[in-house]
Amino acid sequence: MQPAMQPAGLCSHAAMQHASRGENPRRYNFALLPCARPPDSAELASRIRIIISISISISISISISINIRTSTSITSIIMALEAHLTAPNGVQLTLPTGLFINNEFVQGSAAHKITSVSPSSGLEICAVEAASADDVDRAVAAARAAFADASWRGLAGGARGALMLRLAELVEQHRRELATLETWDNGKPYAVALGEDLVEVAGCLRYYAGWADKIHGQTIPTAAPAAKLAYTLKQPVGVCAQIIPWNYPLAMAAWKLGPALAAGNTVVLKPAEQTPLSILYLAALVRQAGFPPGVVNVLNGLGREAGAALASHPGVRKVAFTGSTPTGREIMKAAAGSLKNVTLETGGKSPLLVFADADVQQAARWAYVGIMSNQGQVCTATSRLLVHRPVVGDFVREFLDVLRSSVKIGDPFAEDTTHGPQVSQAQYDKILAYIESAKSQGAKLEAGGSSARSAVGGSGGGGNDGSGSGLGNGFFIEPTVFSNVTPDMSVFKEEVFGPLVTITPFEDETEAVALANDSIYGLGAAVFSQNIERAHRVAAALEAGMVWVNSSNDSEIQVPFGGVKQSGIGRELGEAGLAAYTETKAVHINLGSKL
Repeated sequence: MQPAMQPAGLCSHAAMQHASRGENPRRYNFALLPCARPPDSAELASRIRIIISISISISISISISINIRTSTSITSIIMALEAHLTAPNGVQLTLPTGLFINNEFVQGSAAHKITSVSPSSGLEICAVEAASADDVDRAVAAARAAFADASWRGLAGGARGALMLRLAELVEQHRRELATLETWDNGKPYAVALGEDLVEVAGCLRYYAGWADKIHGQTIPTAAPAAKLAYTLKQPVGVCAQIIPWNYPLAMAAWKLGPALAAGNTVVLKPAEQTPLSILYLAALVRQAGFPPGVVNVLNGLGREAGAALASHPGVRKVAFTGSTPTGREIMKAAAGSLKNVTLETGGKSPLLVFADADVQQAARWAYVGIMSNQGQVCTATSRLLVHRPVVGDFVREFLDVLRSSVKIGDPFAEDTTHGPQVSQAQYDKILAYIESAKSQGAKLEAGGSSARSAVGGSGGGGNDGSGSGLGNGFFIEPTVFSNVTPDMSVFKEEVFGPLVTITPFEDETEAVALANDSIYGLGAAVFSQNIERAHRVAAALEAGMVWVNSSNDSEIQVPFGGVKQSGIGRELGEAGLAAYTETKAVHINLGSKL
């Protein structure tokens, strides 16, 4: 039985009805619907135009819908990779929280995030993305591509230096924000972060920017100068993995980025998981300065995951690490698989020797600076005070006077604070354990010796709204002094990395040098004496990468920095630091036609 005849034009009308309901007209075979009469050519053309118009409208609608959803998704991701913060000092910040790869902040693929905690209050500041081994692969690939790309590889040294100078300018322009993040995340006094650390960061970048167009080889005379020519080229190493510590995040980043970029390398930088915030802000400034994508990449991540993957990655040609000696050993093992170029700046237990002919007051003041700066969280801290027995009593009195008159524990954002909290609960617990160990082993407690939480109290240093719940939950420890410490005690031998100093007497120069060298470490050492011959003699005998005479912990950007024994391998800063990021290639030219 034939279906009833339909009015003319039902085919296109039905198509429009289905289309209006969001249905695809192509799902229905309208050509099979009966019509009252066959359409003429003009009517057929009209119907075709209508159907085409409907199809185009549907396609545009679908495309717009997809684009809107995609745009919304991208916007959501971007917003999710930012934190809007108000710091305890009132500074408002928009902080990127992603991984910085190829000049973009992106999500990490690790199953967890890294939570940054204010050491002043124990409260969360914000969470940032964490890198997995897959993210390390992405960052290294970006750095390798940038190293091969003409936008960086073909850039003249002077142009590289100009980019670095621009970055130094941006650091200075944003010094308040950077210092705020450093203090909030690390606990160091804001006055120190702003007035010392940020000055050093900009200065280091400028110093190495000046080197960028002065890296060159040399022409070397040969046995047959008329027939043979020999010269060397200084070339960049390639992709450099740089793993920095939590005690001086921005300064250590500058120490490593400066020479690497000046020499034309590309970088994957991993900040410490305890203090990633200021480095993420710095990454945004790298992009703003105009560095090509992939030249500098920043990965937040755990050492055992992202750090291990970086150190062992076959695409990385150099690893530079600053941190503890045990971690340095693991870095070296991981890098050995592909014989990477390695620079390590690790632990220390630096001695400070005070001879009877020294200016005792001067020695006491420098000894205070050498151990109590940055809450004792300094790799070169002169934590072992070795004092000539005839002046032990005088020195102890002078040192305690300096300590009591100089220390002001409190909110690191307060102008008069000289001593903030330790960086983390783990560090706080470790230092208190060493204090109890020294007491139990018979050392004499001269000052401090306990938590300073009850002493600070008050409010400030809080969470991400800037309010906080008080400093009473912060990781504050009293500066602690032990005398009568013997070489067999843990506090004499082991790195505490906190505001704890020991005083040990010696009888003569020979014993002083023996006590100073009785350590697995050899980073720094200080000598106080008015006898210049003795000062030179002892400086030469000490097993240390750096020796300060009548001062402690002096550091200049142009002077090499590094240790011996288990305090590290290689040097940073100065021309020596730059050399660590170059390879020397020898080129031999035969000028003659004979063999």
